[in-house]
Amino acid sequence: MSRRRTLGTKKKIALLVSAATVAGGGAFVMASTSNATPPAPKSAAESTACLGLATALGNNEKFIADQRANPDAQSEARIANRQAVVEEIKRKQEASGCAVGESAQDSQAAQPSQPAPSAPSTPSAPAENSGGDAAASGQQVCNGSTVTLSGEDGAPAASSNQFPAGTKLKVTNLDNDKSTTVEVTSVSGSCVLLNNAAFEQVREPGKFLIRRAVIEKVG
Repeated sequence: MSRRRTLGTKKKIALLVSAATVAGGGAFVMASTSNATPPAPKSAAESTACLGLATALGNNEKFIADQRANPDAQSEARIANRQAVVEEIKRKQEASGCAVGESAQDSQAAQPSQPAPSAPSTPSAPAENSGGDAAASGQQVCNGSTVTLSGEDGAPAASSNQFPAGTKLKVTNLDNDKSTTVEVTSVSGSCVLLNNAAFEQVREPGKFLIRRAVIEKVG
């Protein structure tokens, strides 16, 4: 009887040791998994999508700063609207894996300078002009500018720091030959900044920046 009890005790000890080993291994795996470092957010320099969102964020932040520096009767309403846009852009940055809050107030400062894209060849190609209000209808403007989105909703429209409300601009994305003609409805920190609906008409899937664009004043 005593021998059977002794063997029973040894078996119990062996089972307890095995169970402890398995539990320890599981704890190690869980600890290793919990300590895994998540991937770092992508910067504007690493992703075209992040650069587009950083540029849009910078444009809106610059607009807000300008309104605060030179307020008028409508500034508070404009600022409130743009702050909502800023929050929406930050949500898009997070969803796209970008560094949230990274901004670039000028798309040209956020990337190496590039030669201005040439307009599509036509029998009567318009003369190039980089001016704002002085540009005649049909002339190419904003030479060398990249185009991104403001984050604002509504019917297709644009904002600009060179053209007054009511000006009509045609924006062509040379990477996919898509174009849209929109009316300037507000002020921004760029030569032309498209709202969400207008940008969707000319964008490439997954991109928030048009690097090769032709912009024409058409009205």
